[in-house]
Parts: sequence; structure tokens; C-alpha cells
Amino acid sequence: MKPVFLYDTTLRDGTQGEGFQLSGLDKLRIAERLDAFGIDYIEGGWPGSNPKDVEFFQAAKSLKLKHAKLAAFGSTRRADTPVEQDAQVRLLLEAETPVVTIFGKSWELQVTEVLRTTPEENRAMIRDTVAHLKKHGREVVYDAEHFFDGYKDSAEHALATLQAAAEGGADCLVLCDTNGGTLPHEVQEICEVVRARIPGTPVGIHTHNDCELAVANAVAAVKGGATQIQGTINGYGERTGNCNLTSVIPILQLKMGLTVVPALENLLDLSYYVDDVSNNPHFARAPFVGRTAFAHKGGMHVNAVKKLARSYEHIVPQSVGNSQNILVSELSGQDNILIKADQLGLGLEKGSPVAKAVLQKVKELEHEGYSFEAAGGSLELLIRRELGTYTKPFDLKEYHTSFRKYRDGHEPVCEATVKLYVDNTPEYTVAEGHGVVNALDVALRKALLPFYPEIEAISLVDYKVRIVDGHDATAAKTRVLIETTDGHQSWGTIGVSENIIEASWIAIVDGIDLFLQKKRK
Repeated sequence: MKPVFLYDTTLRDGTQGEGFQLSGLDKLRIAERLDAFGIDYIEGGWPGSNPKDVEFFQAAKSLKLKHAKLAAFGSTRRADTPVEQDAQVRLLLEAETPVVTIFGKSWELQVTEVLRTTPEENRAMIRDTVAHLKKHGREVVYDAEHFFDGYKDSAEHALATLQAAAEGGADCLVLCDTNGGTLPHEVQEICEVVRARIPGTPVGIHTHNDCELAVANAVAAVKGGATQIQGTINGYGERTGNCNLTSVIPILQLKMGLTVVPALENLLDLSYYVDDVSNNPHFARAPFVGRTAFAHKGGMHVNAVKKLARSYEHIVPQSVGNSQNILVSELSGQDNILIKADQLGLGLEKGSPVAKAVLQKVKELEHEGYSFEAAGGSLELLIRRELGTYTKPFDLKEYHTSFRKYRDGHEPVCEATVKLYVDNTPEYTVAEGHGVVNALDVALRKALLPFYPEIEAISLVDYKVRIVDGHDATAAKTRVLIETTDGHQSWGTIGVSENIIEASWIAIVDGIDLFLQKKRK
């Protein structure tokens, strides 16, 4: 027996979150990844609630899950309706999943004011539905909706609803903090009460993050005796989200010594996969799996990390598939530069004139508005120039941009011209584009292609603009960050100027320049 079972509801509860949408195919693909990672239960959705879920459960019958059990989600029978005649319960059985999860009302307020029925009928609804599903051979998980709110209002009523589910034969009683307002010490205490009152049935926990306590409450429940945790990958869910499994899993395994997945080092990949499939940006500051989870910026911190990583890292980053990230900024010490240079394969010696020069240049540029945290490409070029290993691939003579709007209904024209020299050979090009920056990018590439045909392989994939100091209004400096890729690797470059076109030009040139430096090497 596992100490704690993981129940994933990304495909159902996660999709109730704003901006998180999945197609039927997306849900199938994520289900396969969850299974491969070692999740025990995968909640697929609510059969019959919408065409997408109907389609999913039909297709899911052909899924060959190696570890996880698929669960269909629904509710208890309706009030004053025989369970055999309830269409929603029938659809749960027709989904043919080995597990069925149903929710029922634990809060007397919900029973009398929302369902408009009696506490006795509510308990019968719970008991009858669980027993009916058990009779048809299903493993039944009972989600006690609003349990903690209901317990605080009337402990006896809430406990009686759990007892009804246990009498029906429920395999697990899941206590739900549906409104997300319960505190960890309350969760632990109430879980201990439930375990004492209904000792024969395992207890689970389902928390929401409205107080930023969903993970803490799940951990508190485990301390109180819970053996199932429900949550979603990356914490997606209604309002502020559900318990984040990408946080709670490493806490269980690394902090509490509870083995819940076979290969925790695959956690980062799973986290990014769900974001990518749902077309959501990855949260950079997420614990364990965020890009900055093991990022170090201050010079004193970096100096310490270089000597002993655990002095500022609470776990080994690789244990969750992540890695240490040394940032370079005006706060940097020489160790930041040395570690970053080493990661780039550029040898710098501590205390050398070059190392000191690079650090000084970084501080000066950051004072001017540069930021090298997301512009590793520009930083690498800076180090190469100071090392003397840089060879200039071309010399710019001039560039010009124009925008013309015609009164006769003709489409506006945005044009750029570039004049440059490669080994004293002049090249002059004109190009149109979708906006000034695109026109400049196209013109520069067009000019360089006869000399460097390899740049055909690279493309600009991201473009961000930020005002450095808004107090200067339209005269403020502009910071432009550009990300370029060759299909295998990506690198960020930066440009800063009072002129947004000039800032964009600097970042574009650095992106192509770095690619040519690497190719030459």
C-alpha cells in the first residue's frame, strides 16, 4: 500500500479555471502523461455534461493506462428520485471507468437552501448512490463538498453525511475545502476527528487555494491521517486554483519521506507539458518547477552557492528535473560572471582583468537600463568581446525605416532599407514588413543571406518592450527583449535606447550576431 495516493483532477476541476481549456485530444494526451508519471487516479470529467466529455470517455475506453485508474465524476441522485431512474447516475456507469467519484452536500445550509430537501433525504441520496455504484462493481470515491464549512456550522450533520457514504460502501471519503477558506490547523484537527469517528474508511483531501493554503492544507490533512490528495498539475482550477500537485508531490517525497511517484525528476517535464498543451505560459516563480525556483542573483548568495549549493538551495534542483540558474545583474559579484561564463564554455579566471572588466561593464549597462537576466545572448557577446574572441561579422553603414499610408484605400506600406559591409563588400537591401521591426529584421536577413546562408535556419520567436523610466514619458528609454531560435536552442538579446527602433535594431543584430559567432566556433 502507498502511504498517500495521488488523485489528479486537471482534466475536470482544472478546466474550470479561467484561461485553461483542453480539447478532447488534449485530455487524452495529458492522461497518458499523468499515467506515465505515476499518478494513481485520473479524473476525466463529467459524463453527459457536455459533448467534449462524452467524446473523451468514449475515446478513453481504448487508453492503455499502465498504472492510473480513470475516474468519472458526477453527483448523487436527485432528491426524491430512485437511484435506478436517475439519468446522471446511469451516464456515470455507461462511462465504464473503474472508478466513479460523486459529490454530495455536507453543509446543512446547502441541503436546505440549495437542494431544498431534508437532511434525512440528503443522507439517503448519498447512501443510495454509493451503494448503487458499488453494486455495479465500481470503486467509489465520495467527495464531501463544503465539508469544512459544514463541519464548522454543524459537526454532527457533516459527520452524518460521511457516515451515510461509508454505510453505502464508499472506498474513500474526501473532505473538500470547496471555498478555500480553512486554515491548516483546522484541517488537521478535523481530519483526526473524522478518522476517529469513521475508522474503517480511508480519508482524502480536496483543497482550493483562495487563501494561498491549498498545498499547506493538503499536507496538514496527511498529518491528520488522510491517504489521498486531490489536486491539479500547476494548480489550475476555479477562482485561484486547486491544490498544486507539482508542489505537494515533492513535499511529500523529499520533505516527508513518503514515496508517491517512481521518478520525481520527471516533474518539471510534466509541468511544462500541461502548460504547453493548454497553451498557457509557464509560471516562472513556481516552487520546485519554476524557471527562477533555483535562481541566484545577489553576489554574496552566488559566492556561497558556488562553495556549497545547499547553503541557499533547500533541495537538489535535479531531483525535480530543474537546474540551478545564476543570474547576472548590477547586484552581481564576480562569481556570477565566472559561473555564467563557465556555463557558456567561455573561460574566465577569478580576479583576472577580463573578469573585472566584464563585471564593470555589466553594472554600467544595467545602470543605463539593460537587464541581462533574460538576455543571456547579449551577455555572451559582451564576454566574448572582452575576451578578444569576438569577430565582427558585418559593419553597418546605415538603416532607414518608413511608413506610408495611402488615401486611396491602398494597404499601408512599412519599409526598411539596410546598407552594410561584409569584408569590405557593400550590400544594400530594401524590404517590406508587418511593422517597422519586422521590416528591419527582413531587410537585415536579406542583406546577410548572400554571405551567411546559414541564418535561414533562425527565426525571431518573441519580442517584448518595456519603458525603463515612465517619468520621462515619451522621451523615456525603451528596453527591447528579443528571443531568437534555430529550432534547437533559443537565446535572448537586449537593446536599450530612447528610440524604440534603435533598441529593437540592437537586439535583432545581437540575436543574429551570436548565432554567427557560435557557427564560426
